[in-house]
Amino acid sequence: MKVSGLRWWIVGLIALATVINYIDRQSLNVLWPEIASELYPDKTPFERKEIYALISIIFVFSYAFGQAIFGKIFDWIGTRLGFALSIGVWSIATALHAFATGFNSFAFFRSILGIAEAGNWPGATKGNAEWFPAKERAFAQGLFNSGASIGGIISIPLIAFLTLYFSWQMIFVLVGLVGLLWLLPWMYIVKSGPKTHPWITEEEKQYILSGQVNAVESTEGTDTSYTPDTKQLLSHKESWGVIISSAAIDPIWWLFVFWIPIYLSEVYGMDVKAIGIYGWVPYVGAMLGAWFGGILAQNRMKAGWNVNKTRKFIISLGCVIMLPALFAMSNPGSPVTAVLIMAVILFGFQTAIGNVQTLPSDLFSGKTVGTLAGFAGMGAKLAAAALTYLVPWLTTGGNYTPAFIIGAALAIIAMISVLLLCPSIEPLRNKN
Repeated sequence: MKVSGLRWWIVGLIALATVINYIDRQSLNVLWPEIASELYPDKTPFERKEIYALISIIFVFSYAFGQAIFGKIFDWIGTRLGFALSIGVWSIATALHAFATGFNSFAFFRSILGIAEAGNWPGATKGNAEWFPAKERAFAQGLFNSGASIGGIISIPLIAFLTLYFSWQMIFVLVGLVGLLWLLPWMYIVKSGPKTHPWITEEEKQYILSGQVNAVESTEGTDTSYTPDTKQLLSHKESWGVIISSAAIDPIWWLFVFWIPIYLSEVYGMDVKAIGIYGWVPYVGAMLGAWFGGILAQNRMKAGWNVNKTRKFIISLGCVIMLPALFAMSNPGSPVTAVLIMAVILFGFQTAIGNVQTLPSDLFSGKTVGTLAGFAGMGAKLAAAALTYLVPWLTTGGNYTPAFIIGAALAIIAMISVLLLCPSIEPLRNKN
């Protein structure tokens, strides 16, 4: 049996895994106002926010640790088994949240969830490098990233709706089961990579392999099969450009992922059901930005732009879009205006991030791609943990302006790091 366009089935399944990933992680964020009042009736709102921040920090630290681990795991066991391990463990961890009774148990289950969920991103980056030619990678990465946005759109109203019929414990069990069901089509369809998959057409296989920048024949002075070890990898300033840009831009996303429900509850006095009505809107902007960034990259490369010009232009564009919107959040007015401004911020973020995440496969080949993606992801999550730790103090009295100003500064750093540390985004060669 031959399947036309097999790579699009693969990217579709990974995007679906990303949707599930965000439904699982968002469940606690949406349910927290209800869980906190039940578990900590004697705590003040600020104390509950501190507890939530600490649980979130543990999740992000675990996520950062998981990024580095799963970058190596995907390089060792491949995309097929790597995803099966990652989503299988995180789905079980989500269901186990039903047995949490306080900070320690929530922190433990969130740490397992964070480690396992982290595999989604180096796995997506590696799958992108394996299954797509260079000119389609930003578009494919945009599809992966739109899964995160769609997960946000679905999860907030879905969780709010489920609270009408189920306890918060049963909601964790139900969303955990969804990931286990995803394993069935994944293991059936993804039998191997494009070189040996029995279902791929010869035409598609040649299209994929001949269009991969790091698979072209060597030309004079260029080592296109360069796969450095970790020490050599980190000796390149381009690697640090990827790591720093990821560490700067990613906390902006997590600022909203963790705090949209809390922000709406604290600033506008919303309960879980009202959050379900408003909280999904910013993720629509994120979804459109993921598509826009990928389509624009594909369009520019078809128009004759090289990878270097395309990546730098779109990353810079996304950061520039975020800046005025982040400043506007200092006084948004009505909740409708607030969530619409958030949508613009997340549109700009997703426009940029898809192209940031393709940089490892633009610069390196083979096993190095997953390793660099893992290091970049780890740096991003450590920075996100630091900002999450500061949020309760930055937002004392419900004033979130300092947090948004820090977000604007991070957007500038992300843009500058790519422009300065990656002078030419192209396959690197051995310095020697």
